[in-house]
Amino acid sequence: MPDESLEKLRGTMQPRDFSKRSLLVSEGSLTRCAFFIAEGMTRSYWVVDGEEITTSFSTEGALVFSMDELYYGRPSEEYVEAIEDLRAYAVPLPELHRLLCADIHLATWFRIIHQEEYRRLHRSHKERLTLPAAERYEAFRQQFPDVCRRANLSYIASYLGINPSTLSRLRKKF
Repeated sequence: MPDESLEKLRGTMQPRDFSKRSLLVSEGSLTRCAFFIAEGMTRSYWVVDGEEITTSFSTEGALVFSMDELYYGRPSEEYVEAIEDLRAYAVPLPELHRLLCADIHLATWFRIIHQEEYRRLHRSHKERLTLPAAERYEAFRQQFPDVCRRANLSYIASYLGINPSTLSRLRKKF
């Protein structure tokens, strides 16, 4: 991406610090920002029948936001929580929209981010439906080794659709 495009984006960013367990995005709310993670990790999750279901993890270099808000102007249907102390750069959504409409390089970069995320979600969905628990965990370890070292066991188990005790036994085998 050209430096000029990066500078346009940097010019909209404001540093934000979040302590562990803080929410960047909340269900039913408008955040009005997207966040570039500089340091730390987040997890995204839904609450279903009172249970938190982890849907993704994001680490340094990732972009997190509410898709409901960005694309449809609706309150989020999920939560994004800092699971470590977090340093992020917030970009107001109206500014992000403006930049994506005005700069083809930023628009292409954003499209590529979404292509990769869609592929990850598609692969994860397929694995949850077709693979036994041990193979799901091994695929997760291969795809997200950093998350395996840093995230709470219960969050990973939730993401994989297995209970924490099963995951604990599987981890001993690897």
